[in-house]
Amino acid sequence: MSELLARITVDPQRMHGRPCIRDLRITVADVLGLLSAGQSRESILEDYPYLEDADIDAVLAYAARQLDHPIIAAK
Repeated sequence: MSELLARITVDPQRMHGRPCIRDLRITVADVLGLLSAGQSRESILEDYPYLEDADIDAVLAYAARQLDHPIIAAK
């Protein structure tokens, strides 16, 4: 999992600090948006030839990890 997550980079000087794929100018949100719009993995890789299959895996792993925060209820 850490190998996948290493593909996601955050640099305040690139894309306003949004999480990007391998220091490229494509964000995690860009790829998630394409997937949620129904684009297949294959079509994304065809449209963005500098992306690799593992980059899409990394985006999904990163998103899953971001959403997996414990919620503590206040009494």
